[in-house]
Amino acid sequence: TAEPSFPGPALAAGFGQGSPAIGAAGLVPAAPGAGGTEGSGAAGGSARIAAKKAQLHSSPRPKKLEKLGVYSSCKAEGPCKCNGWKSQNPPPTPPQTDQQTNTVNLQEPCRSCSHTLGDHVTHLEHVSEEEMNRLLGIVLDVEYLYTCVHKEEDADTKQVYFSLFKLLRKSILQMGKPMLEAQETPPFEKPSIEQGVNNFVQYKFSHLPSKERQTIMELAKMFLNQINYWQLETPSQRRQRVPNDDAAGYKANYTRWLCYCNAPQFCDSLPRYETTQIFGRTLLRSVFTVMRKQLLEQARQEKDKLPPEKRTLILTHFPKFLSMLEEEVYSHSSPIWSQDFLVGAAGGQIPIHTGKTHPHTHTPVLGEKRKASEPLHHEENKRPRILGDIPMDLINEVMATITDPVAIPETSLLSAHSARDEAARLEERRGVIEFHVIGNSLSQKPNKRILMWLVGLQNVFSHQLPRMPKEYITRLVFDPKHKTLSLIKDGRVIGGICFRMFPSQGFTEIVFCAVTSNEQVKGYGTHLMNHLKEYHIKHEILNFLTYADEYAIGYFKKQGFSKDIKVPKAKYVGYIKDYEGATLMGCELNPSIPYTEFSVIIKKQKEIIKKLIERKQAQIRKVYPGLSCFKDGVRQIPIESIPGIRTRAGNQKELKDPDQLYSTLKNILQHVKSHQNAWPFMEPVKKTEAPGYYQVIRFPMDLKTMSERLKSRYYTTRKLFMADMQRIVTNCREYNPPESEYYKCANILEKFFYTKIKEAGLIEK
Repeated sequence: TAEPSFPGPALAAGFGQGSPAIGAAGLVPAAPGAGGTEGSGAAGGSARIAAKKAQLHSSPRPKKLEKLGVYSSCKAEGPCKCNGWKSQNPPPTPPQTDQQTNTVNLQEPCRSCSHTLGDHVTHLEHVSEEEMNRLLGIVLDVEYLYTCVHKEEDADTKQVYFSLFKLLRKSILQMGKPMLEAQETPPFEKPSIEQGVNNFVQYKFSHLPSKERQTIMELAKMFLNQINYWQLETPSQRRQRVPNDDAAGYKANYTRWLCYCNAPQFCDSLPRYETTQIFGRTLLRSVFTVMRKQLLEQARQEKDKLPPEKRTLILTHFPKFLSMLEEEVYSHSSPIWSQDFLVGAAGGQIPIHTGKTHPHTHTPVLGEKRKASEPLHHEENKRPRILGDIPMDLINEVMATITDPVAIPETSLLSAHSARDEAARLEERRGVIEFHVIGNSLSQKPNKRILMWLVGLQNVFSHQLPRMPKEYITRLVFDPKHKTLSLIKDGRVIGGICFRMFPSQGFTEIVFCAVTSNEQVKGYGTHLMNHLKEYHIKHEILNFLTYADEYAIGYFKKQGFSKDIKVPKAKYVGYIKDYEGATLMGCELNPSIPYTEFSVIIKKQKEIIKKLIERKQAQIRKVYPGLSCFKDGVRQIPIESIPGIRTRAGNQKELKDPDQLYSTLKNILQHVKSHQNAWPFMEPVKKTEAPGYYQVIRFPMDLKTMSERLKSRYYTTRKLFMADMQRIVTNCREYNPPESEYYKCANILEKFFYTKIKEAGLIEK
């Protein structure tokens, strides 16, 4: 099938946004409990709830105490089992904020237990207004879910709403944050829908010119946005439509979608995720056919409302885009769903952002953040080249040879220079081994398989750690506060890492780490630790602490641990368990690193650099004729006169004396830093001040970093020094609009810099 041609960048931002809900499965979600029939849409429901919360937040403190008292257990002395204050003149159930009286009497007795309202809210006396407002937000979410439970007709949906209702109710009583208790946490499948579509755009359209590629990206954004606001059909409706489908699998995903994506749109006290970021191909396959049909039908119905240029894009090119994507969604061999999919287009991976944009209150260091509608990429021919940059066309060409299975056969992956975890990664990809985070629970019905795995872990730890008391191992493995990342092979446990998370302190303690003796030296230990690192990055805990004995220190060093502890001592003293004769070691995680794929990335980078060097060598490899001057009696010639020793002679001067070069560059940099227009570039850009900066700028640079590089003698040539300075200027121009103050500072500083370079004689005047 010939690939369709996609014209220029003009494109509708999308259709269907703001449309009414259209039933159980539709383009815009109805409010929970509405069953898709009220037509209110997400925006209306959320806005009404937000308005109620704002009204309640502005109420006097006694009014807030009265509201929270309804959901607070009695604190009076003596046995009182009342779990919420009830007024003598109760309002309709559930209580509403607009039903309050003008005055609040903390001495008013409870209709249930006769104790006063004050007895129910004594625990709130010293609570801050911020915390009070947070709890009141949960109260309104509880009342909204209460309504949803009674209005909802579908049994599966009603059960989920009721579970969320109880969870939030418990959070108010315990004054904690709502945390969904589940064996699995987002994301539920890798790669995600967003990543898969991203890979699809890269896989099919990376060869297109920049303008056409931008059009494809907009089509992809439109599609992903529709999924994020798509109302899934209930499991019972799906069973009627597709009787032979995997009902249990769909119900599990539907429940997750309700808990993590749908309900949090209206109950913002629950953590919210985008559908496209936590679900993968399994969910996409279950909705794609129906969604594609309804999207195209709606496009045809609304075609007369679209401008002519957008009509062609949506009616002609969007169907082609969906058809091509459908092939990849249902194909069993599509590469876009591989976690090893290697991106190699101009500009790197195409960022298709689908989440809601929130207004930033910070002022970016290098200027105002560009608007969301502006593209993140410039055309390659418009982007200024920096000294030392490699053309993207050349990188694309090299990447094609790196990813070509003919060029790099599978057997080379397990060469003598392979990474430690390479064999384990291949086994996981083939399904030979699995990794599961498991733990014991005192509140949920025990799962037989998990209990068997816990027993297996206890046996592995006891056997591999003979100096550790068996009773102690058993107690920690089965302690509900501890979790274990288990390594499963052929249905049995062969290794694991037992740990305890301390989110409030910002670290996790690794208690036991072992792999059964007959499965060692296969890279399982490294791959286990890499999975543990990624699990903690998802849960925003970026520090490990552990006590390692003399036999384990070597292993932990290889995994990035050191004796230099980054966690302040006050954070872990009294929390972590002390072991006599062991060494405390720590590891700080980098959330930007995909640890399970890190060695693959490094290997591919090495291959790319190797190929680039080979190509450069091929270009400069030139055979010169031999020297014939000695036949004529010449006994001695200058070395630089030999052909090939110095291939080009120019006016640009390179200082050969390292100390002289250092002194010259130091003087130039000092003048640049002292310039009145250098203030925006003195230090690295802070993420808190420019949240999107590092998504736009791939190679940041600043004057402080240049000073550190100069001090470490990094600048062995003037070219390296000039390249870093040019990088500062180019980054500023790429991120900031031309009319901004930062853009003007960059222009002035650049002219001043080259003036100083010329004065130093490093380039021709």
